[in-house]
Amino acid sequence: MLNPNRTLIYSENLSLEYIENFFDSDQCRSYMTQLTDRVRWGSEKIKIWGKEIVTNRKIAWYADAGKSYAYSGSTFFPTQWNGVLLQLKRRVEEYAKIKFNSVLLNKYPNGGVGMGWHSDDEKELGIDPIIASLSFGANRDFIFKHKTNKNLRNVKVHLKSGSLLFMLGSTQHYWKHSLPKRLKVKEPRINLTFRNILEP
Repeated sequence: MLNPNRTLIYSENLSLEYIENFFDSDQCRSYMTQLTDRVRWGSEKIKIWGKEIVTNRKIAWYADAGKSYAYSGSTFFPTQWNGVLLQLKRRVEEYAKIKFNSVLLNKYPNGGVGMGWHSDDEKELGIDPIIASLSFGANRDFIFKHKTNKNLRNVKVHLKSGSLLFMLGSTQHYWKHSLPKRLKVKEPRINLTFRNILEP
């Protein structure tokens, strides 16, 4: 039986699956607290025009042994999975019927902090990576735009607390995505993107 909260979103070379209420409100509050307290958060440093900048986001990289991840001029070495992350990983895996070996976490203090245009297309993710994105806390807009075809409309997904979004197929090769700032949003948000790092 189809999940009544499941929405499929398609455009040219864009394939998304969105489950609005993957977790209920009580579970969301519990996981928000656990993730805030139990994850080893660090500051994110990115390189822009050769200069290193510390962002207002907090990040964490948890993965199986040996699964490091490099982007924006930085390499992240894995922290060993903890109980709450394993619990979330298994729940997502049960739904998706696939296994993930890593997760990138981002913590946004409020709507004044966002994420610029980018694609998760690093070579260690493979040709057509499946990425599962869990959201807790503040509801935020998530925007997709095609990399080359300016005639295609941007696609907006409103990511609610407790929602799960799958980015599928060739999405990462043809589309960029961003989390725009929303200054009226005062609450924090935690996002987890489960992925698979391939063998070199």
